[in-house]
Amino acid sequence: MSTIKAALLGFGTVGQGVYEVIQSHQDELRKILGADVSIEIIFVKDPSKKRDVDCKVTTEIEEVLSTPGLQVVFEAIVGEEPGYSYLQQIIDRGLHVITANKVLFARHGEALLAQAQENGVQIGFEATTAGGTPIIRTLTQLLQVNRIRKIEGILNGTSNYILTKMRQNGTPYAAALEQAQKLGYAEADPSNDVDGSDAFSKLMILSQLAFGKQPQWSQVEKLGIDTVSGTHVALASELGLTFRHVAEIEISGNKTKGYVKPVALTSSHPFSSIDGVDNAVRVTSSIVGEITLQGPGAGKLPTASAMVEDLSYVFQSKLVQRVKPDLDSEEQQEAADQKMLDYFLVITPSSSRVTLGLHPAEVELYETAEKDGETAMIVRATEAAIQTWLLQEAHAHCYSLKGDIKTVKKSLHPVQ
Repeated sequence: MSTIKAALLGFGTVGQGVYEVIQSHQDELRKILGADVSIEIIFVKDPSKKRDVDCKVTTEIEEVLSTPGLQVVFEAIVGEEPGYSYLQQIIDRGLHVITANKVLFARHGEALLAQAQENGVQIGFEATTAGGTPIIRTLTQLLQVNRIRKIEGILNGTSNYILTKMRQNGTPYAAALEQAQKLGYAEADPSNDVDGSDAFSKLMILSQLAFGKQPQWSQVEKLGIDTVSGTHVALASELGLTFRHVAEIEISGNKTKGYVKPVALTSSHPFSSIDGVDNAVRVTSSIVGEITLQGPGAGKLPTASAMVEDLSYVFQSKLVQRVKPDLDSEEQQEAADQKMLDYFLVITPSSSRVTLGLHPAEVELYETAEKDGETAMIVRATEAAIQTWLLQEAHAHCYSLKGDIKTVKKSLHPVQ
């Protein structure tokens, strides 16, 4: 029986997961591919570390590229460089690539896909977006006729785990983060997970895939979960609301817009029940309507699973690299959006009597709950009115509210 020879760049959490999955699933891979799969060489930064592997370990990328009979490279290193330079060299050698590097692919994915096409090879990048949730495959293979209008997602399992623990157990933010690190859901430096950077990169990859372009990065609102306090979580729960860290991208005409931030959800929203490290993605399309996918999003095995699944698709020539973007001409909605009334959860110090002082047509204010010296209110207002007010209220926190407002736990009474 023939053997598919592979290399592995990086042997951290994800790299180890890929190695373990391939070693433990040889029978399944053999049935699917009609070949054995062998990790021939692993590229690492520190050769002195003890590694329980049955192959060569190197610190030289050229040694990887010179491996006899090499056919595919799993890339599981962190950061934009040197990963991008390595992948360019790998593709030029006529080797397939399977990557989990979301920062790299958000910036250079289109260039790498074009280079791969020129060299007659394929790139698997399922693992760059939602862990074990197969959103890339759904977009590329199931929605070729449908036109994608919007993508929403819980794209970072670490943030979702922390918010879940804060709500279910009253665990303080710092303690929940420490638990996530001990369980392998968060890195020693968790900044990219908790400040929204990880979800942002994933959202840009989905935007490029679905719409053929990305919005200007500086124009996308990006907030992490570090502003969501335990009191905020408790107040939201009292109202029947759940905090989730949500990434959203949509297209209107030829313009894309999006955000990455904590959002308060009513119980009617499909993401309100997504707990722990799970990811979820909801796609709104022109024919089928809404599709929601859910799966594990943190830890080495979900990501490794996505990479090994990509291996099977690469060698069965089943990968579709792009979705036809929807670039139909439509009226721009930005000005209309600014004037549309929407719901927000506003939390302020109870000692500060909130008066928006704006025209009633722009704002409806409802008093709802109080805890630990803070008051939570549901506000119905225009985006423009909220932004104007926030400039004047330094101690206020404002979160978008999504879902059916009728499912909140308290009756809403306008403040006089």
